[in-house]
Amino acid sequence: MIVATSGSADEPLALRELPSRPLKAGDVRIRVRAIGVNPVDWKMRSGGPLRFAHRFVGPSGPLVVGVDFAGEVSEVGSAGSDLAIGARVVGGTNFSRKQLGSYADEVVVRPDQCALLPDAVDFEQAACLPVAAVTPWISLTEHTKIGPGSRVLVLGASGGVGLMALALTKKLGAVAVGVCSGRNVATVQALGATAVDYTMGDALEAARQHGPFDLVMHAVGSDLYPLAGCRSLCAPKGIVDLAVVRLADIFSILFSRKIRTVLGEVTRARLEPLVDALAKGELQPIIQERIPLAEAERAHTLSKAGKVVGKLLLIP
Repeated sequence: MIVATSGSADEPLALRELPSRPLKAGDVRIRVRAIGVNPVDWKMRSGGPLRFAHRFVGPSGPLVVGVDFAGEVSEVGSAGSDLAIGARVVGGTNFSRKQLGSYADEVVVRPDQCALLPDAVDFEQAACLPVAAVTPWISLTEHTKIGPGSRVLVLGASGGVGLMALALTKKLGAVAVGVCSGRNVATVQALGATAVDYTMGDALEAARQHGPFDLVMHAVGSDLYPLAGCRSLCAPKGIVDLAVVRLADIFSILFSRKIRTVLGEVTRARLEPLVDALAKGELQPIIQERIPLAEAERAHTLSKAGKVVGKLLLIP
């Protein structure tokens, strides 16, 4: 198998050939056709909490980052699977199951981490779903029960998670408000959301007139939008869901009922309604650039700059 791997945060990602990992009885092997890039990918390379968790419970050997993938089942373990060889699927890897990341030409996962793809949905669209769509889906349907009459504020509305959060909010019949830069106002409005341009002043105060909010989807970090200001925008039973967690947030997470964290663990049950929405045209991912897997380091450089609108994809 060919993977993009890095020995340390300072060492660039580079292609390397590794032996294919043997299948356990309940595993499936996927021939990867497209890979979604997420900030969690490059954060995994740092010395922060994610890297520590990976070292503690993750697979041994070189660090292969990445979660999102779409492709075809190429092999099934001895226990069998409801996924047949040749099935088109989308899914996410999970290092806590000792799995290598998705920056590779093949991945080995369990069937409950994959959802079937209709023929009408291409691999590149599907690869935009796992982290970016599962994360807000958890916030909207599991942490809260967003529906008609609800109001949702999305901070970081033009990123991968943010755009999916807006689209899913509208799908659920709720009011969506997104904070973004002036250059992305039209993109946010095209999803049926109210845009708040942060370049025009205090974005949280500008958003207040559209609240109070049942959910504040915080997809950028509390260094930009402090948690106290976000909490003040919530309805009495509203919450702030953090997709980006800083060490400074731990106290608030532990002692405030209004602050929660959301980790987009990818499962079939969460992916299936998202794939259905994609097939129906209710989700229309924006792909900023398709980048060869051999140039994965460039993808991380673009992602770190914080200016990506929608998703970056890697193509093996």
